[in-house]
Amino acid sequence: MHVPSLLAVFAHPDDESLSAGGVLARHADAGARTGVVTSTWAEGTCRAAELADALRILGAGEPRLLGYADARVPWSAPGRARFCDAPLDEAVRRLVAHIREFRPEIVVTHDAYGGLTGHPDHVHTHRVTVLAARAAGLPRFRPDAGAPWQPRALYLATHPDSAVAVLREVVGTRKTAYSVPDERITATVDVGPWLERKTAAILAHRSEVERGAVPGLLAGLSAPERRRLMGTEWFIRHDLATLAPAQTELTV
Repeated sequence: MHVPSLLAVFAHPDDESLSAGGVLARHADAGARTGVVTSTWAEGTCRAAELADALRILGAGEPRLLGYADARVPWSAPGRARFCDAPLDEAVRRLVAHIREFRPEIVVTHDAYGGLTGHPDHVHTHRVTVLAARAAGLPRFRPDAGAPWQPRALYLATHPDSAVAVLREVVGTRKTAYSVPDERITATVDVGPWLERKTAAILAHRSEVERGAVPGLLAGLSAPERRRLMGTEWFIRHDLATLAPAQTELTV
């Protein structure tokens, strides 16, 4: 069975493991090329090094960094603009260059809410990725960014409302969580066989574990609780080009 190449685009180091770590590991194990572009944090920072460790665990190659600053952490990319403040055309061109170089059949990114938290960097990554995934195939768009390449499908990592109910039950949080009606989900992926790898990749983001962010929260859960929260990944698919769907589906 053909397993399509996959390029994931997420806002921060750890988003790739939290939102699509199981799918990345699953595609890599099936022999597909997999990679990750990260919008924020720069080379030489602690979180860029942790990202490299996580991607090795997932089989997703070396980090590909756009190099912008996190909206809430200016020192994440010294001397660079915050991602949300950077010119949109510049960010799209940078991502188009990565897409054209990698030539993925599938692109995965945040949904329009920016995932459960609605972080502004997540939302902006969604905007930039949707634009770049289409622009990459236009021959006259920034020819200096490489030869045209049109990904076949865009998958938006998301959470159904029912998953938020489980989150509240297991973790007890009452924070606002952005989710979609269950019927909006078009791909539900059981990543149970890759859960240990996904968990190891999440925990590779050591600074986030230590400061008690989401990876740290997950580190304190039991194996059954992790399975309930992280054993499934959900996506909304958008076609970008005409091709038989079976050739560009996530392995489910």
